[in-house]
Amino acid sequence: MSGALRPRSFYYLLHPRPVVVIVTLCESEKVNAMPASWVTPVSEEPPALVVAIDRENYTFKCIEYSKEATFNIPPQEHVNTVYGLGTISGRSVDKVKMFSLRLGKANKVSAPIWLDAVGWIEGRVLNRVDVGEVALYIFEVLDYYAKPDAVSEWGWKLDKVSPLHHGSGRGFHTVGRLILASKPKQ
Repeated sequence: MSGALRPRSFYYLLHPRPVVVIVTLCESEKVNAMPASWVTPVSEEPPALVVAIDRENYTFKCIEYSKEATFNIPPQEHVNTVYGLGTISGRSVDKVKMFSLRLGKANKVSAPIWLDAVGWIEGRVLNRVDVGEVALYIFEVLDYYAKPDAVSEWGWKLDKVSPLHHGSGRGFHTVGRLILASKPKQ
């Protein structure tokens, strides 16, 4: 199309995206945490999600080791922690100590949950597909839950909580307001 602006990459047209902090259990029982926004549901039955992880990332090594993870949905209050977790590799640093992450026991997997999140998904790897530089992990969702005041049966209570979304680099966004579409006329 003539006169169209082209962002740095095609995927910027698909951002901002919800961000999660993936917590994994690595070799020697070390815990690692990494933010990711390339995460999406792919099936309701069985419940499953897919996440794209660069094969050079330490999180890739940890998922290969344990075959499970927790997906922790951070609120906007933790934007600096989320950004920091994404700028440092857990390969040589203990991110849990560095960022004073409060961890708790998950219900169905060995990887812990991040207690300061507002929602949690626990999963086990069903499959891996390599595409370019990333591994697409398909996780079976074993359990999911949220802080009681943060959700209704239909999702987030946006007047109570604002799950963080990632745009690019240091740029993060929050959800503004609910907009209901009109029902089509029959």
